Amino acid sequence: MDVRTHRNIKLTVTYLLLIPFMIVMVYPLIWMFFAGFKTNGEIFGTLNLLPEHFLLDGFITGWKGVGKTTFGLFFRNTLKLVIPTVLATLLSATFVAYGFARFNFPFKKIFFALMISMLMLPNSVVIIPRYILFNKWRWLDSYLPFWIPALFACNSFFIFMMIQFLRSIPKDLDEAAKIDGCNAFSILGRILVPLMKPALFSAGLFQLMWTWNDFFNCLIYISKVKYFPLSLGLRISVDSASAVQWNQVMAMSTLSILPTIIIFFCSQRYFIEGVATSGIKG
Repeated sequence: MDVRTHRNIKLTVTYLLLIPFMIVMVYPLIWMFFAGFKTNGEIFGTLNLLPEHFLLDGFITGWKGVGKTTFGLFFRNTLKLVIPTVLATLLSATFVAYGFARFNFPFKKIFFALMISMLMLPNSVVIIPRYILFNKWRWLDSYLPFWIPALFACNSFFIFMMIQFLRSIPKDLDEAAKIDGCNAFSILGRILVPLMKPALFSAGLFQLMWTWNDFFNCLIYISKVKYFPLSLGLRISVDSASAVQWNQVMAMSTLSILPTIIIFFCSQRYFIEGVATSGIKG
């Protein structure tokens, strides 16, 4: 048996073993999608994956939302929340990581240790001090509790991720750029940032998915319906009536996760490369 045949057999066996796991992982999403076309009675009365009749009532009525608040508003609020948070995270984490990876300054090791120690703190420990602080600053019922911490690199995970990636880039490139007359900002903008695309894509995807799906922090900081993102919008659609129309909930849940799925699959090559080269292991 030649090497090529052996490799093909190995790949075939690997795929055959992975397909059942893939089905188990993907089946809930597929069921949720088809449940949006069913009625309540069919959802709870049968085990069939496909509906007897494909009904669009779940998507049409579900999009109308609750009262005068439609899911279009929830989508716009989510974009207002997510896009600035992701951009601010990438900007701030890049600058802070660049400082740790390329410069020596007093108490650098102490600051780095403090930054790493922040990774050990669960969100439940800091949520009360943050709430008290943001309440005094009158930031509640706005997106400032998400934007400002992102702008000041308050998430140590992304800083550490960028540092690990920058350490893999030879410093000889910096020295060559200095000889050509580049300063520190030019080196970062012209040399390092283009090479950091995989890490930036990975950090952006992580922050996008975490912020898009964030329920707890949104529930704590936002109480007005007009500012609700999708996570809270789906919740009030469940609480709005005693008899929940689950086809509408499933339909809107499908539309809610669809953008993140599309973005992930369109940029998964950069995501995998960034995770593999930055030392972040799942």
